[in-house]
Amino acid sequence: MIADRMIEQGTLTSQDGRTAVEVRIPWYRALPGSCIAGAALTVDGVSAPEESLRWTMNNRTFTFEQLVEETGEWWFPLDSAVLSGDIPLTENGDGGGHEVRVDLKLYIPYIITDHGVLHIEEHDTKTMKAAQR
Repeated sequence: MIADRMIEQGTLTSQDGRTAVEVRIPWYRALPGSCIAGAALTVDGVSAPEESLRWTMNNRTFTFEQLVEETGEWWFPLDSAVLSGDIPLTENGDGGGHEVRVDLKLYIPYIITDHGVLHIEEHDTKTMKAAQR
């Protein structure tokens, strides 16, 4: 729905082989953590291993397995979440930016279709330089 603004420009960071980027909800209403069905993080064509992915919102960090039951924490349209994973960034010799891709899967619990609860998959790609933490 609002996928072209999903990745926050200029938020790519890297520390000790772990890379993170800030993500905005590609929907117009807040969703509980249990509706965040999964995500993928890819930088310069290298994907973070699924088991290394972490989702941070409201100053709490979760695995996607933990989010399945999380109804107490909500992701609001004005708040950024942080998606991180094990991807060591390499320096670009030309000083250029890194290509960052985020794939996000969400359930929209209040929209029921013939196939059940609405499931959306959104994708965004941005090029940006990394800030070291």
